Amino acid sequence: MIQSRVHVCDLREHVGRTVTVCGWVSALRLQGKMQFVIVRDGTGPVQVTHKRDGGPLEAQLQALTPESAIKITGRVVDAPQVKLGGLELVPEAVEVLNPAATPLPIDVHTGIEHRLDWRFLDVRRRPAAQLMFAVQTTLEQGMREYAYAQGATEMHTPKLMGTASESGAEVFKLVYFGRSAYLAQSPQFYKQMAISAGVEKVFEIGPVFRAEPSFTSRHATEFTGVDVELAWIDGVEDVMAFEEHILAYAIAKVADAHGEAVREQFDVEITVPTTPFPRITMTEAHDILRKGGWDPEGIKEDLDPEGERSINAHIQQATGHEFVFITHYPVGTRPFYHMRPADDPSVTLSFDLLWKGLEVTTGAQREHRYDVLLKQAAEKGMSPEPMQDYLNAFRYGCPPHGGLGLGLGRVLMAMLGLESIREATFLFRGPNRLTP
Repeated sequence: MIQSRVHVCDLREHVGRTVTVCGWVSALRLQGKMQFVIVRDGTGPVQVTHKRDGGPLEAQLQALTPESAIKITGRVVDAPQVKLGGLELVPEAVEVLNPAATPLPIDVHTGIEHRLDWRFLDVRRRPAAQLMFAVQTTLEQGMREYAYAQGATEMHTPKLMGTASESGAEVFKLVYFGRSAYLAQSPQFYKQMAISAGVEKVFEIGPVFRAEPSFTSRHATEFTGVDVELAWIDGVEDVMAFEEHILAYAIAKVADAHGEAVREQFDVEITVPTTPFPRITMTEAHDILRKGGWDPEGIKEDLDPEGERSINAHIQQATGHEFVFITHYPVGTRPFYHMRPADDPSVTLSFDLLWKGLEVTTGAQREHRYDVLLKQAAEKGMSPEPMQDYLNAFRYGCPPHGGLGLGLGRVLMAMLGLESIREATFLFRGPNRLTP
């Protein structure tokens, strides 16, 4: 009896039976006496083997082109000599569902920018890309599971704003029914409003927009952010503890589901981190860099990418840990709403999380006192009027709180050893790319 569609990964269960496989033509070896076609679906490849007999099936196979979408019905045969799973499919019927034009616009040697022009084909043809999205799915699932278990509420905040968020820099401006609107740089203000609304733990996984003219391997103008906000905290340490535990949980889930495949496709070992993660202050980071022979004076209050890599390397050598929190960033490098400790108002109760030399997160305890917020905004030359809706959330009993924003693409970069965030995104958006 002919089966309904069977995935390639399940063919072993159907040896000796006739089944139907749907997929793409991955490779053609049309020899004098035999025709070999590699058909690939989303679960893997299988070899189709046909002995030439001058019949209609031979002509159909001969006419196939690479990447054509086909439905092929045939008998599953145990064939230990076949490298692809030790199976082959002996065809009985072939239906071309959509023939692929030739030649293909990209191949295995095509550079990243041209591959991005044909991203659908690029992802389809590369098992590593397919795996990356499977890893992303499991990673998000793990983060959601942990957040739900902690009693967090998942929310979806507006991406259209009437006023520019934070400093007003690096925002996309657009026309909104005759007036100006802006794409949200972050759900930050809305997360804090949710805290003031009585939602004690809130998180969101959604799009973030940054009008940064940056052309680096780590920057994008649109990316997926994982944002968390926690109420009634005792300090910023509560926020860091939440992050290290959600990451450890989600990474363990990825390692369990995909560890072997990641090792095979990316030559990377997924290490589940232990908690707590190491923590050092920005002052300590600068001291470590100076002792290592690199002078960070040129960047004064922050770390540049070289500094981040050097600090991570130092911490990994000293502790064996791939992660490190850099804490207590100077006031000049942080937004007005970051809380400042009473004993040292020159710094903020904030942090960045570095993983394998890449900044993946920024977080902080927020300033929840209305009068202090006004004062800190004024110090940065900001007028309260455009932010009044945000500021009103702090006038009527907003509790102490803090949160973080994590870049999903950067986490995937660090986890899988990807060279560019372009590889960690389905359809990348950057200063020079709005297509496809």
